[in-house]
Amino acid sequence: MFYVFRQLQAEATNIIPKAHADLGELIAIDGSYIETVLSMHWADYSDQKTKAKAHMAFDLNRSIPSDIILTDGKVDERPFVTKLLSPGQTGVMDRGYQSYKDFDLWQSEGKHFVCRIRFDHQKTVILCNPVAEESIVFYDSVVLLGTKGINQTQKQVRLVGYRVDHKEYWIATDRFDLSAEQIAAIYKERWLIEKFFAWWKRHLKVYHIIARSRYGLTMQILAGLITYLLLAIYCQNHFGERVSIKRVRQLRIQIRNELQGMKIARERSQNFKEQVAGHGLAKT
Repeated sequence: MFYVFRQLQAEATNIIPKAHADLGELIAIDGSYIETVLSMHWADYSDQKTKAKAHMAFDLNRSIPSDIILTDGKVDERPFVTKLLSPGQTGVMDRGYQSYKDFDLWQSEGKHFVCRIRFDHQKTVILCNPVAEESIVFYDSVVLLGTKGINQTQKQVRLVGYRVDHKEYWIATDRFDLSAEQIAAIYKERWLIEKFFAWWKRHLKVYHIIARSRYGLTMQILAGLITYLLLAIYCQNHFGERVSIKRVRQLRIQIRNELQGMKIARERSQNFKEQVAGHGLAKT
């Protein structure tokens, strides 16, 4: 199943055009809880509940999943970034992935990041970049994050602050090659993975548990991802567009009509055979 998933993911990557080619390979990373039953002891979460967690990498340029790891619900999400992200790619993450130690690690591995951090961060400013008055960006500096001698980053980090609808966002990144506005635009694209999770659960119903082992649940989730990739390839090849519920409904109707046509054809064939057999018996 993993082989099929990776083959389809590679095919979809080749045929779907990049939405933001100038920003590089953008991979959103996030985790999604899967409600399980108490008999699924491996899905540890609390004394009263069991939950599994799907750690997913999602290609923001093509709006397709690129990798997944399944664990119990208590596992920390941050260590999985280095497993889900390849050198040269830019991981786009929410505040749950903030880690000064990991910011250094990812840079040493040649993996870029655009990560939202809490507003109450400690920083040592090394260089302040100019900010345009009309921009949504109000802060752009090269800094060392954290407290010196305790948890401060060893490598320099770019810190971008911007404001949308009176809400402030603070973004840590090592993408020094882009404008601050481009950094803000990249983080905005992260919401595509949230939309994917919601769409995936609602329309493919992959979180309706039909298997209770870790292996069985992994196969169920992979089946859902494979279905989505097949839809992505179909929509691109036939309509030159991304997956939409409109196209899914059209495909369902088409499949239903074809199945109904096959059923009618089988019934007619069976009736014809019965008539021929009845005619033969009558002659006898």
